[in-house]
Amino acid sequence: MFDYYSSIILISWMSLGVLSILVWENNRIRKSDKKIFYISYLLIALSALAELIGLKINGNMNVPTQVIILVKAMDYILTPLAGGAIVGQLRIKNKISKVLYGILGLNTAFQIVSVFTGWMTSIDANHYYSHGPLYNFYMVEYFSILFIVIIQFVLYGLKFKKHNRFSLYGVLVLVIAGIGIQELLGADFRTAYITLSLSAILLFIHYSEYSQLRSDERIQAQSVLITTDSLTGAKSRYAYSQKLNEYNAMPKLPDDLTVFLVDINGLKRTNDTLGHDAGDELIRGSAECIEKVFDNYGSVYRIGGDEFVVFAKMNRAQAETMIPKLNEKAAAWKGREVKSISLSSGFAIASEFPELNCEQLAAKADEEMYKAKEEYYRVNGLKRRV
Repeated sequence: MFDYYSSIILISWMSLGVLSILVWENNRIRKSDKKIFYISYLLIALSALAELIGLKINGNMNVPTQVIILVKAMDYILTPLAGGAIVGQLRIKNKISKVLYGILGLNTAFQIVSVFTGWMTSIDANHYYSHGPLYNFYMVEYFSILFIVIIQFVLYGLKFKKHNRFSLYGVLVLVIAGIGIQELLGADFRTAYITLSLSAILLFIHYSEYSQLRSDERIQAQSVLITTDSLTGAKSRYAYSQKLNEYNAMPKLPDDLTVFLVDINGLKRTNDTLGHDAGDELIRGSAECIEKVFDNYGSVYRIGGDEFVVFAKMNRAQAETMIPKLNEKAAAWKGREVKSISLSSGFAIASEFPELNCEQLAAKADEEMYKAKEEYYRVNGLKRRV
């Protein structure tokens, strides 16, 4: 007879079926993980079927007693396995998992033996079943498995940031509530399997969200790698190209956009006389000075071995104060191998060259920087290397 509980089980099966399709369609899930999901859903569905059949044939005089005992044994085997299946979806491998599988194996063997000994199920003259003399042993196993499920959920939750754990622990509370209602309130409150089905759905949602989060984090990490200069921590040449394209796409540059070109004086000489470690220290020190001076105005990009670009927002009065500040900062810097820094700088302001795009504005700043570079070589009696 098709009743309310049968309809609940049917809806649970259909939900698990749709969930299996979602898993199959998801190309981000590895095949090995998909198998875990499929097995979990199958065990939940089979355990629900065993309980449903057990309820339907209870008290049916046309059903042999051994069949009733066998069906109940399957119920007692599959129900704990369904709980283990939920843990299986967490993909945790630890000593506690081994204990769980050991208890599940022990319970399976115990139930098979009980089919022939009557330890778990007794059948009266009217074909109604009742608990056998060793039913309490099963309950010890059952609650041990439930306890392990709780522990594994807690351990699994520790893999996530604190604000990502609440939904996972919510699933755990749902599982406990569904099983607890059925166990405490009796046969009229069959909530375990609809709860397990809902939990499976919510775990898949959590898994998908977590996978997407991890994917976003990997993309973000890769983005940081390609947009950050590994030696100095300044923005990379790739990031500079991206920003340049962004500005070049504008119909008109912001009037307060000021581009600075900064070049390290004497990097080759430092590399030749003190070594490349000293040269790297000189580059890092220069980047540090530039970033401290321009920190509140814009972003610093390293676009070559000894060249930096700054996109800043300021007017001419402000811009004219930046190069003396930068030179002062560089003069005060001291390294372990390199004792001083000398920088040549130049700038160009968008409002003064409205006909230029950003790349052309950078070229203007580059011209000003080279004038300062020539002055540096002239004052120090050095010759430029062609």
